[in-house]
Amino acid sequence: MTEARIMGRELQDEVLNTVRQSQTAVIEAIRTWTGTVQSITPKLPELNMPFTDKMPKPDELIASAYDFAEQLLASQREFAKHLLAAGLEANTTATSKAREAVESMGQTGDGTRSNR
Repeated sequence: MTEARIMGRELQDEVLNTVRQSQTAVIEAIRTWTGTVQSITPKLPELNMPFTDKMPKPDELIASAYDFAEQLLASQREFAKHLLAAGLEANTTATSKAREAVESMGQTGDGTRSNR
């Protein structure tokens, strides 16, 4: 691996570690807050609303959203690969055409005249 890739990977690892630490801190804060609120609020009666059994559960919503995000990211990755390939193809074509044009004018690629 090149030095730049190693440095990039180390930076990514640091960012991910910081994000995980932040997430852990937020989860702990929410747990503490929830525990405090539950201890000072009276117990509420259960609500029996129609169709609540048909609504998706929170974990299903999260799974669905992240499944969609995963598919979207995979699609964007493929798009970026195809875009890069198209750009490289266009560059190769343009370079070939330029070489042909220079050669047709009687010059070689290094700027000297050919013996035509």
